[in-house]
Amino acid sequence: MAEIRQVDVSGKDVVRREAVARGFIRLKPETIRRIRSGDLEKGDPLQVARLAGINAAKLTPLLLPLCHPLKLEHVDVNLNVMDDGVEVVVRVLAHEKTGVEMEALTAASIALLNIWDVVKRYEKDESGQYPSTEISSIKVVEKIKEG
Repeated sequence: MAEIRQVDVSGKDVVRREAVARGFIRLKPETIRRIRSGDLEKGDPLQVARLAGINAAKLTPLLLPLCHPLKLEHVDVNLNVMDDGVEVVVRVLAHEKTGVEMEALTAASIALLNIWDVVKRYEKDESGQYPSTEISSIKVVEKIKEG
């Protein structure tokens, strides 16, 4: 079995790297109504998700030990409230020797988890379970390498 090791990128050129990741959280119609009206005990889940997603992208090497620390130049977290949930789309940009897909995926995942955390009170059923709440479709939808 091979030893765990970080990939050596010292011989690679610095180029513009961009990645877009997407994910979705399915929520109850009543929770969507609360998000749209701003009627949530913990506050706006979209603002919490945006900030948490940006932080997560920057902290990716602490969470994924084989990822290289990167100097991210831009992290954009967009949230789209739909009738059945919230879509998160994250775009990460850097001029680096390695890609930024993991940073985009981490940001999308953490943004979705923070939405769940803010709205969980409204998603529980009478026994305290989450029968319909679901995070899904987290994936890289675009990767760009220029140079």
